[in-house]
Amino acid sequence: MLKQFLNLKLSQKLSPQQIQLMKLIQLPTQAFEQRLLEEMNENPALESGKEEEEYEKDEFENDDYDDYDDSESIDADDINIDEYLSDDDTPDYKTQANNYSDDDESRESPLAAPISFHQDLINQLNTFILDDHEREIAEFLVGSIDDMGYIRRSIPDMVDDMAFTQGIYTDEYMVERMLHVIHELEPSGVGARDLQECLLLQLKHKTPTESVDLAADIIENQFDAFTKKHYDKLIQKYSISNEQLKKAIYEIEKLNPKPGGGFTGNNKITENVVPDFAIRIIDNELELTLNGRNAPSLHVSKDYQEMLQTYKDSRDKSGAQKEAVQFIKQKLDSAKWFIDAIRQRQETLFITMNAIMHYQEEYFLDGDETKLKPMILKDIADIVGLDISTVSRVANSKYVETPYGTKLIKEFFSEAMKNDQGEDVSTLEIKKILQNVIEEEDKKKPLPDDQLAEILKEKGYPIARRTIAKYREQLDIPVARMRKKI
Repeated sequence: MLKQFLNLKLSQKLSPQQIQLMKLIQLPTQAFEQRLLEEMNENPALESGKEEEEYEKDEFENDDYDDYDDSESIDADDINIDEYLSDDDTPDYKTQANNYSDDDESRESPLAAPISFHQDLINQLNTFILDDHEREIAEFLVGSIDDMGYIRRSIPDMVDDMAFTQGIYTDEYMVERMLHVIHELEPSGVGARDLQECLLLQLKHKTPTESVDLAADIIENQFDAFTKKHYDKLIQKYSISNEQLKKAIYEIEKLNPKPGGGFTGNNKITENVVPDFAIRIIDNELELTLNGRNAPSLHVSKDYQEMLQTYKDSRDKSGAQKEAVQFIKQKLDSAKWFIDAIRQRQETLFITMNAIMHYQEEYFLDGDETKLKPMILKDIADIVGLDISTVSRVANSKYVETPYGTKLIKEFFSEAMKNDQGEDVSTLEIKKILQNVIEEEDKKKPLPDDQLAEILKEKGYPIARRTIAKYREQLDIPVARMRKKI
């Protein structure tokens, strides 16, 4: 049976220049500097520094070489924005910040030959006496370790995978044997299949003491009771004192649940944050500045302008000359556009952050997070007259230096909720109060979510228990049972 459907789709169309401008706006300071270098390397008509005489396009607009502009034109109506822009164009305050370009002010110690986490493990395997078959299996197991240091796949799956993808034919017994070799590598706990095994491996590598032995027994045989913090049950099970249990738990708390995560040679990108803005308080007034690295001095090459003038004055215009001048004109136009785009980027960044600063003026004057007002992208977009997506690009990837530390701008945005007076308050304010209540609780009797809801209600914030649970999870605070201390 055939069915007909009417499907209406609204898509935004942008010119290639608009798309490039949006991408420039989205770049944080370090990435912008890298983009600037790339553009200068690609376009010799673009130069850094100040120049008194700049190329004016109007001077040559009606010259003969315009007749030879046969470059392919692009119809903006044929361009779909979705094909050009990344997913973070959608306003979303849970996206990752991307300040990961090289920082010329980096304080990291240079390494002569940095190696990856997995390469370090392979190098350690060289200290073991293994035949070729065993080494192949061991190296496959190392390749199966994730960045946190775990092997998340079952042994039967790895046996099949080795046979089908690597041509390595073995059995589960041999893989298990090689897994024991992996478990001897550093950092201790690497190659574990779950948290319990990871902790147990680390404890077994420690120098045996009464506390270490007790901790290992608890992890191996009473892991469920330990994770649920049933301390009374553990004291009764092992016939030990409260102090003995506390020492064993202290040994466990010193362990690393992610043995691969802290490896300094891991091939992860390290974020070196460079503030894009700075806010200072001068005579009780806020002053905003844009990082000067976002405002480079650029000009159009005088040599390229003179090339055009030479062509204009020439009587004999050969085909080769016409092709050359067309190339020069394209580079000059591109340089002029890029300079203008940088100017627009500077203006967009400044007016957007300026609006945010004044919207949250009360917070920026004294740093009290409970004074952050509810603020969504549309609030700022309406003030500055820009699209919500443009404000999102500024907020999602830029940092501002304040008297209270360097902050990610998107952290100042939040939804509104009503207090018991019917006033709009920021969810950030509520989260801060919730965090303070939890920090002040008796850790021997931590507060469950329903009691937290009652306390916040008494403070003037009538919030449901399920909302408390949501905010607690967003703050990365575990449930009451997991916060219990002995």
